[in-house]
Amino acid sequence: MLKYWLWLAELPGLHNQARLALLRHFGSPEHIFYADEEELLLAENVPRKQARLALNRDLSEANRILADCQRLNLRILTIQDAEYPDRLRNIYDPPCVLYVKGRLPAFDDEAAIAVVGTRECTPYGAACAEKLGYGLAAGGGLVVTGLAKGVDAAAARGALRAGSRVAGVVGNGLDVRYPYESRQLYDDVPAAGVLLSEYPPGAPPDKHHFPVRNRILAGLSVAALVVEAPLQSGALITARLAAEQGRDVFAVPGPIDAPDSAGCLRLIQDGAGPVTEAWDILSVYDARFPGRLRRGRSMKGYRPVPQRRSQPDALPVSETLEPEGREPAKKPPEAVQQAEIKHVSTEALTDDQIALLGVLEPEEAIQVDDLIQRTGIPARRVLSALTMLEIDGCVCQHSGKRYTRTAVLENSE
Repeated sequence: MLKYWLWLAELPGLHNQARLALLRHFGSPEHIFYADEEELLLAENVPRKQARLALNRDLSEANRILADCQRLNLRILTIQDAEYPDRLRNIYDPPCVLYVKGRLPAFDDEAAIAVVGTRECTPYGAACAEKLGYGLAAGGGLVVTGLAKGVDAAAARGALRAGSRVAGVVGNGLDVRYPYESRQLYDDVPAAGVLLSEYPPGAPPDKHHFPVRNRILAGLSVAALVVEAPLQSGALITARLAAEQGRDVFAVPGPIDAPDSAGCLRLIQDGAGPVTEAWDILSVYDARFPGRLRRGRSMKGYRPVPQRRSQPDALPVSETLEPEGREPAKKPPEAVQQAEIKHVSTEALTDDQIALLGVLEPEEAIQVDDLIQRTGIPARRVLSALTMLEIDGCVCQHSGKRYTRTAVLENSE
């Protein structure tokens, strides 16, 4: 029954990995609900404190969500439903429940492209996002975007102008129209495509939700396109998640002295495919989706607005790109060294995250391969744990997939 799925999805304090492990052990949320403490503690890969959280049998929140979904005409899709996309189901950390408004595409049969970028984009970034969103949609692709202001919203508008579908994945309840600049898209997107969220109706746009939802953007797609992003951008987290999930990553080049293009230039330097038109991406998948993709028609009269930057805002090339052949600096950027150290309780972390923080240093950046060797944790789990630690502000990533610690562990016991 759906109420048990909602109970499991909304159990306070339960980590998603523990939730998935309980599902693997018991087979269904209903069996978890009726399991006693001894049975819960037998579940593999579930810490004892996490397992005991399932002793909370309060169904009031689940019943409220069910009533809200009926009132708002929202569907509830569980990870065990046939319609749940296999692409998403097979990532390391899939959501157990998705809330759906509109018509769900068959994502596994679509050349779905996640289009992401900075919220505070330049006119150049907004113009490129709208043009590429239009071109991808007109060429038979499915644009997947987060509907944030800036690049995300511009890409969605471009796809809608092409008369095509859009899949929007948001970090709040589907009845909460956030941000204000994208409020109209909450009507337009489900009318032509679908809105998705792992957060129930009424859930506020908490800042922690948005980097977490990015794994869904990447997981639904065959590739991620970063249109415009500075070096410290959530869009780069999406790109890294996409790469970890085995997706392709593309980026739009920008001026070499523009801070808002520095992240894209770094991605291209690290192997992302440069993009100047939608067919640069769609042509890669033409054989995979035979007869579905084509070089789309262009937007008549469309001309990108050139980016203009005054000299004081320009970022020196030496700070944007590392010269070829130069050994990466051991010390992290000055901004990281001056950052306030965060104190975090072990209660809020998984065992993998605690192990990684135990070997990471605040001043010496350590490569991912070295972290895998030092902790003995499989690569996939290390990458997932690092992503969540970065989202929480506990680690900082540097070029060459190197990490430093920006938090101090505090034992809660």
